[in-house]
Amino acid sequence: MASRIHMPAPMCLIENKGKNLTVCPEALQVLSKINQPVAVVAIAGLYRTGKSYLMNRLAGENKGFLLGPTVQATTKGIWMWCVPYPGRPDQTLVLLDTEGLGDAKKGDTQNDSWIFALAVLLSSTLVYNSMGTIDQHAMDQLHYVTELTNCIKSKSSPRGSPEENSEVLEDSADYVRFFPSFIWAMRDFTLQLELNGQPCTEDEYLEDVLKLKKGPEDKASEPTDNFESEESSASCPVPPYPHDIQQYNLPRECIRLFFPTRKCFIFDRPTNRKNLHWLEDMEESELESDFVEQAERFCNHIYETSKAKTVPGGNIVTGSMLAKLVETYVGTIRSGGVPCAESAVEALARAENTAALNEATARYVKLMEQKVKLPTESIQELLERHAECETEAHEVFMARAFKKDIQQFLSELVKTLHQKKEEYCRKNELESSELCKSVLRPLCEELEKGISQRSYLQSGGYQRFLDDLNKIKEQYHQKNGKGIMAEKVLQQFLKEKDTMGRYILQSDEALKNAEKELADAAAKAKEAEREKEVQKQEQAVLREKLSDQRRSFEASICQLKDKMEKDREELLKENEKMLDSKLREQTKFLEEKHQHFSARLQTEIDHLMQENQCSKGSSWIFQTVLAFIKILIPIFPEWVQFISLVLKS
Repeated sequence: MASRIHMPAPMCLIENKGKNLTVCPEALQVLSKINQPVAVVAIAGLYRTGKSYLMNRLAGENKGFLLGPTVQATTKGIWMWCVPYPGRPDQTLVLLDTEGLGDAKKGDTQNDSWIFALAVLLSSTLVYNSMGTIDQHAMDQLHYVTELTNCIKSKSSPRGSPEENSEVLEDSADYVRFFPSFIWAMRDFTLQLELNGQPCTEDEYLEDVLKLKKGPEDKASEPTDNFESEESSASCPVPPYPHDIQQYNLPRECIRLFFPTRKCFIFDRPTNRKNLHWLEDMEESELESDFVEQAERFCNHIYETSKAKTVPGGNIVTGSMLAKLVETYVGTIRSGGVPCAESAVEALARAENTAALNEATARYVKLMEQKVKLPTESIQELLERHAECETEAHEVFMARAFKKDIQQFLSELVKTLHQKKEEYCRKNELESSELCKSVLRPLCEELEKGISQRSYLQSGGYQRFLDDLNKIKEQYHQKNGKGIMAEKVLQQFLKEKDTMGRYILQSDEALKNAEKELADAAAKAKEAEREKEVQKQEQAVLREKLSDQRRSFEASICQLKDKMEKDREELLKENEKMLDSKLREQTKFLEEKHQHFSARLQTEIDHLMQENQCSKGSSWIFQTVLAFIKILIPIFPEWVQFISLVLKS
């Protein structure tokens, strides 16, 4: 069952003390209890720009995140508020209010860069909050976006040769895989929305201010001077433009390449300056009507468009997974490293796959306890229940598992469930044996009494002994519910009486020697028949088990293939999303006559298209399945024969 969380007020998620970031255990506990997918909306921006009030409105409250009535920054670190997602009962909305950037009293801007980077890494929607219009000063204040590739790595090892990587930024497509959608919220906006004297939308205004200045390489019709390439202090690649053009283009280019999904909202001042410090106590009717309408549009857009947080590969993040990401990223920063999305996903995959294995095993045991009443009447009945429970356990595993090393964890699940099944089989036999013995015990009391009193050691005693044995057999067969060991226990009981029967036979004076020989031969024949019947039953059980093992193997292969197919679909969707964003930006660059940026994007587009073609093939699925089989063979050498048959088919 998906869990929902009731969190009456925000709490600190990442504390910022003395330039050190620390994860708050209480907040992690709250997140860890959320097994629903989470949509994470983070807000960042300069301090004292009204970020917290906007987040309170997203939570549907006036109060929550601290506003602060003075010019001093109030929020420290990153604060979290988990609330039910409006209209999505199967998701939780996680709001992150970040410490205001640019507080002069902090002195160290690196701390601000880490806060901004964490907001990007943890969110599925990032709101950048600023005051007034987007002018060059506002762009200069957004230098944190130009430093993202210094604070975030997409891969544990960069693609390409060292020479290539020294000249160009790591492919921005790698970042688009896990970067959030971007919303620019402009507060206290007082100008008319116009472009070239014509009314425009907020989004058109944003796209216009994100246009790049042209450099010599983009002016094909003009003579080109040779400009020396200046090495940028940021990590974003730029053509060899003059320094002032580089500085102008840099934040704009990074926003366009890293955040292809963009939106803009403008807000009037919510009330006059004198009332601002009472803002959280004011009723809706006391606020400026334009602001109320603008805030409602903003909140509705967030509710309608924010997607569940995902990590590269398309895996949807739950609250408990988000908690692990927070720990991983903050731990890396504290150790002096740079957070790496690929490494974080690998650590998350190991943790989630281990949890998926444990959860699937627990589900199997729980279902078996519910569905199976021991002893069963046949091995087939037990194996059928096992198959049902195993299938559901695999579904639980596949629903949570990551494709990273999934074959290793799936093979462990197959092994574990096989062992559990064998335990149930042994327990089934044991309980059936005990039950059968308890049935036999009262039935053979008279027989045992006769043996102990030597009453069968008389003339005609052998026949009475046989009659009493047959009577016990008839009564025993009339008792139902003895389980799978019914015949084996009976045959064992009869075998134990064979020695006594022969002794009684030889002592019976009513029988001639020839008759004794015939009776002895008949007894031996029956004993041999019983042994044969026991072996036949054991072989039948073995065949049933082998058949079940083949079913289990084939089902595991099918489920693994299905999982790989779904993962491939998610990867293709992810790549198509990136392709679409790259093509849109390329079109804009061409319209703006920025040939250099268009050409660079074409390289990334070609790479994505090539990756798509490779993903559409079946070789990587086959390789995953083959790796799974190679792991299984040493564990189950007896499976080799039907594994070969399955592979051939």
